[in-house]
Amino acid sequence: MAPSDSNGRYGAGEAPGGLYRRRFIMSGQGAGSHSAHTNPRDGNGTLIVLLLITFINIAGFGIVIPLLPFYGETFGISAWQVTVLFSAYSVGQFIGEPLWGRVSDHFGRKPVLLFTVAAIGLSYVALAYTNSYYIALLLRLLGGVAGGNMGVTQAYVADITPPGKRTARMGLLGAAFSLGFMAGPAIGGLLVIEGIGTAGYRPPLLCAGFLSALAVLGTVIFLRESRVHINRAKRQQARIHEAILHPIIGQVLLTTLVATSAFSAMEASYALWAEARFDWGPHEVGLTFTMIGALAAFNQAVLAGKIVEKIDESHALAYGILLAGLAMFSQIFAPNGTVLILITALMVLGLSITQPAISGLISLASPPERQGALLGLNGALSAFARIIGPLVAGALFSIVSIDAPYIFAGLGMLPAAWLALRVGRRIRAQQRETQTA
Repeated sequence: MAPSDSNGRYGAGEAPGGLYRRRFIMSGQGAGSHSAHTNPRDGNGTLIVLLLITFINIAGFGIVIPLLPFYGETFGISAWQVTVLFSAYSVGQFIGEPLWGRVSDHFGRKPVLLFTVAAIGLSYVALAYTNSYYIALLLRLLGGVAGGNMGVTQAYVADITPPGKRTARMGLLGAAFSLGFMAGPAIGGLLVIEGIGTAGYRPPLLCAGFLSALAVLGTVIFLRESRVHINRAKRQQARIHEAILHPIIGQVLLTTLVATSAFSAMEASYALWAEARFDWGPHEVGLTFTMIGALAAFNQAVLAGKIVEKIDESHALAYGILLAGLAMFSQIFAPNGTVLILITALMVLGLSITQPAISGLISLASPPERQGALLGLNGALSAFARIIGPLVAGALFSIVSIDAPYIFAGLGMLPAAWLALRVGRRIRAQQRETQTA
């Protein structure tokens, strides 16, 4: 445990982030403590099962994402319409994240995960057989509604984890996500058959559906419900205005909105930009996304928790955002694909720190009966940002220049970093109030 420094940033004998465990809450209850709301029997074994299921599910998602721009082009549509197809999933997530978070707080995490993962798999299978852009758009939207379950998964981790380990375990969850995102593009790049139109993307889409079916089976057999003592009579709903007005959570949510908008603008245009600049195709983009997933998994599993232990969640968030923004802006100066990959690696290093820090901040701030809803709200804002970012990127790419989305993304990270630093100042101010009380 870290002792208090000379500036009094941490309390005596208190680790970085310890303030959240005492004061950083939205109600009079202890935030996120082990209580009757959680299953005390669950621990490392259940966490491993959840991580494996997350890996399998995200591998299916990862198969689709890097291929989507090329899949969209088989319909003979414009770059802007491709980004709309990309954004449709996020529109669905914007609807699904707060919905599933509240439902899981009331009925439990396991049934929600079962339903949503199964629905995602069905959307992949249907997408494999459509020949209509508009039907594909609808399927992406419905798949996004089902895919808005990340907040539920994070709430499950929070249910079975003591407050002091939450940010590190959120990092492990992020690592499972990244490993799935690493395996998925590699599988998709190998299975796609170029030159035969939409049908060439049927094998990777069906593989994604199969992986979702495996995740459903694993959830049924191995995953236990984490909220075994759900007190519905005393259940509280997380109100949006309460979260927004909260001096800490509101700032974290705004950071999510700004940073994710910037990142998603870059992400949505990456394949088209690499194609225009370096003549990359699905295979090169798929391998690059595989590298991104591997590096992000290592960073989140090994580095994120240690960085937070050395500083705190808010500073880790700010530094990660700044590094990612600098890398995004620098990508437009890459003279070749090798340098592009190195710069992308720096971006991944920054981004892989930010998500566990954000999830940890919100989880530590939330009482048990609101964790699913508040993490879902954060997911909804993230999804909303992934609607804005790709649409802006598509317009900038088509109208201004192919580099414009990267300039927008890099500059957009600056206000996000400033917001993260404000969170840290507010936390230290609250701690001083606590120490003088």
